[in-house]
Amino acid sequence: MPNTWFTADFHLGHANIIRYCNRPLANVEEMDQAIVERLNASVKRDDVLYFLGDFCMGGQQRIFAYRRRIHCKKIFAVPGNHDKQACKLKEEFSWLDNLAEVSVNGQPIVLCHYALRVWNRSNRGSWHLYGHSHGRLPEAPNSLSMDVGVDTHNFRPWHCDEIADIMTKKAEARESNSS
Repeated sequence: MPNTWFTADFHLGHANIIRYCNRPLANVEEMDQAIVERLNASVKRDDVLYFLGDFCMGGQQRIFAYRRRIHCKKIFAVPGNHDKQACKLKEEFSWLDNLAEVSVNGQPIVLCHYALRVWNRSNRGSWHLYGHSHGRLPEAPNSLSMDVGVDTHNFRPWHCDEIADIMTKKAEARESNSS
């Protein structure tokens, strides 16, 4: 059975992101290699990856070259603000809308590149996963939302089970605060 993974904000080929996010990498080549290697070490060929925006900088040839380095065949992508060129490569990704609702193991999840304060069924246990903020958005401890970008997880994708553990703790905290 394939595993399900979530990630965002690779910014492959984007030298300025190293400084902007204080990524502990010497240059863009080292950053690109670290992100792709850690992704491929976790996400296997037949797994499912949800990518929540900002894949890479550059034109279609560069996007194609980066995509070919990733082993996972099934990448469902929500576009980010840096994905205008990438969105044109429909054969490389299964593009979703700017806001997508999926279900993984019966768990409803709302996906968007941007953080939302409320989302469909947010008061009924659905999760919201996002990127864009590079781990800089203050944590909302009682909200079933989470930044899944590489800057929040040592440049690795998040496995669905890891997210479930975090969301279980948040749901318990929310329940104890409402009592």
